[in-house]
Amino acid sequence: MCVMAAETLLPSASPVRFVAEDGTRADQHGAYAEPPERLLKEAYRLMVLGRRFDVQATALTKQGRLAVYPSSAGQEACQVAAALTLNEHDWLFPTYRDSVALVARGLKPGEVLTLLRGDAHCGYNPAETRVAPQCTPLATQALHAAGLAHAMQRRGEDAVALALIGDGATSEGDFHEALNFAAVFKAPAVFFVQNNRYAISVPFEKQSAAAALAYKGIGYGMRSEQVDGNDAVAVLAVLGDAVKHAREGRGPVLVEAHTYRIDSHTNADDATRYREAGEVEKWREADPLKRLETYLKGRKALQENEIEQFKADAETFAQSVRDALNAEPELDPMSLFDHVYAEPTRQLEAQRAMVHAELEA
Repeated sequence: MCVMAAETLLPSASPVRFVAEDGTRADQHGAYAEPPERLLKEAYRLMVLGRRFDVQATALTKQGRLAVYPSSAGQEACQVAAALTLNEHDWLFPTYRDSVALVARGLKPGEVLTLLRGDAHCGYNPAETRVAPQCTPLATQALHAAGLAHAMQRRGEDAVALALIGDGATSEGDFHEALNFAAVFKAPAVFFVQNNRYAISVPFEKQSAAAALAYKGIGYGMRSEQVDGNDAVAVLAVLGDAVKHAREGRGPVLVEAHTYRIDSHTNADDATRYREAGEVEKWREADPLKRLETYLKGRKALQENEIEQFKADAETFAQSVRDALNAEPELDPMSLFDHVYAEPTRQLEAQRAMVHAELEA
């Protein structure tokens, strides 16, 4: 690769940003265009909804209605932007922490939380929703996204696959294999790394010596970018451009969002054992929801009555979450054998028959 070509792949020297922490304009976005106002308001609405969903899901773990819940509080700009930059034909490949992205995509809360409740591996139909099952093993969804993107490309489909990835997953071999494969075949894929500073209890500086995770794409010949992950305007602009780049057949894109996980890794984790309270409070000041609200109000694009309506709608949504999770699930033990193989093997059929006989006994 020539030097000129390599330079075109480099991310911005500092994260792309449109809005500062205090909600004022920040001109650190290069040639990126600001998203239309209607999209920013929709992002704000969904971020309000997503934060209320996150609080409600966390509460449900304390009531025993959820087995576990990995909060994405503080990462709402990334979650919502991932959903809004895709169209209905595109595919989203989420991790276990991306429930808010699924809600923003339009999935029902009961379906989204099926995995975290422990009822089934997935509570929705991936083929219908174009959302892959939430992935618990680190980075395996990156391979799935690369493979499906290549398959859609070969079939001539006008669609993009977007994989949500945590910073810890970039240390896994699957992440690198996915980037290499997608870059070689110019698959229409976007790899979106939410760098929330911690892989469970391991801080970023103990995970990678790279100046930024965005630079990891360069070695594979992949266009890369880094963005302020708490600036919803910037994330929408950068992700929208990345999806457009991939859709036009110009190859995959790696985007790193610099954000922060406000709550513990999950409700089973005690984050006070490995990080200071002052660090968390510093990041609370960069709250993506408050930042976008202040920015839109300053432009007179968001009124107080609209804010109150969005909050009221979020409360109604939270009630629907409680109703869905308070209802006892109707589980069919025989469904264990569904979707294991396209054509069941003799061994699987024998196991099915054995379980069926035990249930009938």
